[in-house]
Amino acid sequence: MLSGKTIVLGVTGSIAAYKAAEIIRSLKKLNADVQVIITEAATHFISPLTLQTLSENQVAHDMFAESEHWEIEHISLAKKADLLLIAPATANIIGKLASGIADDMLSTTVLATRAPVLIAPAMNTNMYDHPINIKNMEILKEIGYYIIEAGYGLLACGDEGRGKLADVELIVEKVVQILNKRSDFKGRRILVTAGGTQEPLDPVRFIANHSTGKMGYALAEAARDRGAEVILVSAPTHLPDPPGVKIVRIITANDMRRSLLELFPSVEVVIMAAAVADYRPKRILSEKIKRKEEKFILELERIPDIIAELGKNKGDKILIGFAAETQDLIENARIKLERKNLDMIVANDLKREGAGFGSDTNIVTLIYRGGKTENLPIMSKREVAERILDRVKEMIDSR
Repeated sequence: MLSGKTIVLGVTGSIAAYKAAEIIRSLKKLNADVQVIITEAATHFISPLTLQTLSENQVAHDMFAESEHWEIEHISLAKKADLLLIAPATANIIGKLASGIADDMLSTTVLATRAPVLIAPAMNTNMYDHPINIKNMEILKEIGYYIIEAGYGLLACGDEGRGKLADVELIVEKVVQILNKRSDFKGRRILVTAGGTQEPLDPVRFIANHSTGKMGYALAEAARDRGAEVILVSAPTHLPDPPGVKIVRIITANDMRRSLLELFPSVEVVIMAAAVADYRPKRILSEKIKRKEEKFILELERIPDIIAELGKNKGDKILIGFAAETQDLIENARIKLERKNLDMIVANDLKREGAGFGSDTNIVTLIYRGGKTENLPIMSKREVAERILDRVKEMIDSR
């Protein structure tokens, strides 16, 4: 996927510097040529010899070291780069780049390159959330640099919070995405739904499901990156808003139905990745339910099937559904495909490890009108999104 591409990898002084080795190996597996620049601070965390061995290239470090061949090294690397990746990126390098400071091999190379720049921060939570660091990252985004948000978890200092280096798989995936950017959906309008709806029971409680919205957001971002104008109708999630995507926020299934019926005439493709409730409380109580009785009986009523309603009136639009099942996956998905008049349904077994809600990966079967099925192996949700969009493009082209 990266044959003929040169990735210049900048490694800075974070405890996460050891992950640079894994990044290099992953990029090399995709046939990229990896050139490494390491800062002085990073040499205390990982050996330049390790990075040189893995990359199979000399590691750049000292701007003033004598070169075996005459070339100004930082200019040479800046010109060679198809993409410049800094992973991990400390608050220091982010601050220097935002201020235009070029006082070492890495910062000088970044300022000299015209290649896309991708930054993967890694630092203490308080540093990551500091207003100065946030402002610096915003400056770099405005310039056009790509930034992968840091992950949440237990940090080396013992704190728990945001600041972990993003997963290597996500970093490499972003590199591939940037370098293989397509515009095959340019001029097309796509609507994606995401998240799990919430049906209120009283002012405090609601009925919901385990959907995190990750699959729908991955679809929205992938469609955006392929040139589409994207509308994302999102139930509540904890995910950041995808830049460049129009967000329509909803809470209940009824909210989603109203939004979709309003937007449906103006789009060409609808991908229903949201987990919409099938039932809701028949009566919403105005006061909080108190724990008095031994038993509490909750009466539910069925919610109208939104995607089936769209399917009856879809005309020449492309309508894609999802089926998350715990038994008889293919049979149940086929029934939904036919009953709802879909062009394709994405079926996944919630009992399989690596699939379903909350995971960063998915294992799906694509089922098409006419009976054809396509089993996909375990993939990141972004990769699954790309496959789905590939099939949508084939449907568009066939018409």
